[in-house]
Amino acid sequence: MPLRRALLLAVGVAAVGFAAIFVKLARAPSLSIALYRNAFAAAVLLPLALARRPGELRRLTARQWAAAIGAGALLAVHFATWISSLALTTVASSVVLVSASPVFSAAGSRLLFRERTSRAALLGIAVALAGAGVVSGGDIALSGRALAGDLLALAGAVTASGYFLAGRGLRQEISLLTYVAVAYTACAVVLVPIAIVGGAPLGGLPARSWIMFALLALVPQLVGHTTFNYLLRDMDATLVGIAVMGEPIVSTALAALLLRQVPPWTALAGGAVLLAGVYVALVGQSRAAAGRARAAPVELPLE
Repeated sequence: MPLRRALLLAVGVAAVGFAAIFVKLARAPSLSIALYRNAFAAAVLLPLALARRPGELRRLTARQWAAAIGAGALLAVHFATWISSLALTTVASSVVLVSASPVFSAAGSRLLFRERTSRAALLGIAVALAGAGVVSGGDIALSGRALAGDLLALAGAVTASGYFLAGRGLRQEISLLTYVAVAYTACAVVLVPIAIVGGAPLGGLPARSWIMFALLALVPQLVGHTTFNYLLRDMDATLVGIAVMGEPIVSTALAALLLRQVPPWTALAGGAVLLAGVYVALVGQSRAAAGRARAAPVELPLE
């Protein structure tokens, strides 16, 4: 993998790793967090796109609008389900299940883009999932409440893979700014009725929560997710999904550093296995992608 892409992947993973910390510090309902994280990001990107890419926005076809809005809707469901799962099941169980997204991305990439997942990448994904299982300490609870949370986390994994796959197709046709402006705005709009139906407050929250919402929009969303969307222009969704599997390790390290939450030995051992699996999967899939005879795409600006 080119050094530049590897560094960008590392930046994206580090940025989304802050999400769990900010969510914990926000002390607000899950759906409120999901809504305002994306609303704040859209409030920055949509005016910028209207100012800098008005012509491209006007030229978007009905199919492109549908794909971008659909990606935003999938992202909304991802945030709504995964963040809500944290209130029902253990954080470890939620992280393990939502980390399964590369499995769905691999299947979707094969069906939609004829991009095969190498055996090395499949082995690496399996090793990484095993490491995530060690991190969880086998704590997949069987109570009705925990089972509901587990299912929500799994839904978060499925919709995350769908979101990356949608972006993979569309990013080859439109610029990064136009795509994320439409997708993040659609995500926020879809989350409004979800939050209302879910009884999440839209106002009256403490100042601490609003600060965390802004940080969530700035770091995990604008830096993290936008970096992943930029990379989707030239990388398959499976590669990006594999890299995101490193997020729990970043979150665990940040929790130890910032929240004084010292991880148990299972988290350290499982984290080492998970990172090894991610490395094997990234190298295997990168080599497979490099070996495919594909025309080099035109680079689009990061703006």
